[in-house]
Amino acid sequence: MSAERIRRVVAMPVALAAVLALLYLWVSGQELDSIELRTLNSEYLAARVAEHLRLTALALLLVVIIAIPLGVLLSRPAARWLSPVVLGLANLGQATPAIGLLVLLTILFGVGFTIAMIGLVAYAVLPVLRNTIVGIRQVDPALVEAARGMGMTRGQVLWRVELKLAIPVILAGLRTALIMAVGVATLATFVNAGGLGDIIVNGIKLNRTPVLITGSVLTACIAFLVDWVGGVAEDFLRPKGI
Repeated sequence: MSAERIRRVVAMPVALAAVLALLYLWVSGQELDSIELRTLNSEYLAARVAEHLRLTALALLLVVIIAIPLGVLLSRPAARWLSPVVLGLANLGQATPAIGLLVLLTILFGVGFTIAMIGLVAYAVLPVLRNTIVGIRQVDPALVEAARGMGMTRGQVLWRVELKLAIPVILAGLRTALIMAVGVATLATFVNAGGLGDIIVNGIKLNRTPVLITGSVLTACIAFLVDWVGGVAEDFLRPKGI
């Protein structure tokens, strides 16, 4: 591994650790009242961070299960005519303000973890779906024909050539979706699904600056962390020679 690559891998965790250390020192130096202490304690913070990560991870898993197979299907010649329709629906989900979508779902189905998950998936599915379609379609047709000429079946060409060459583009879509999911997951608090949004809203409602800053910084750190994880995954999963 080159020195430049090592720097890219190490720099972000070190920077985030420094930010969290500074946040801890700053909060520790404040004279917190009883209301702030109910939020700014290790047990409460750990529970909210765990909820936020669970929301984000499950949403990404569902997006992968839905978007990648659908993108592969829509990249096939026989189904390409459906691509504009499906992408239009996916665009509609992302174009709708996230809070508005959650309000609409709440009116129709109530509140809870499932409602938050539907909103997250609807908002994050587009980048993965679009990048899967684009990644497969941009594979050089000559490479596909060469693979078929070697005796590969259509399934083998898809798995060994098209998807393999599309991995960098698909991973870029996953990275975007993951960052979006971290941000939108803060809104899960409005449908009683927990997450770091609870801390941010508490800080706003109670006019407690340390609480608000802590929730905001933790959310930002998670977003930077998942972006770093996505970048590392792109580096290591990218096919050799690309």
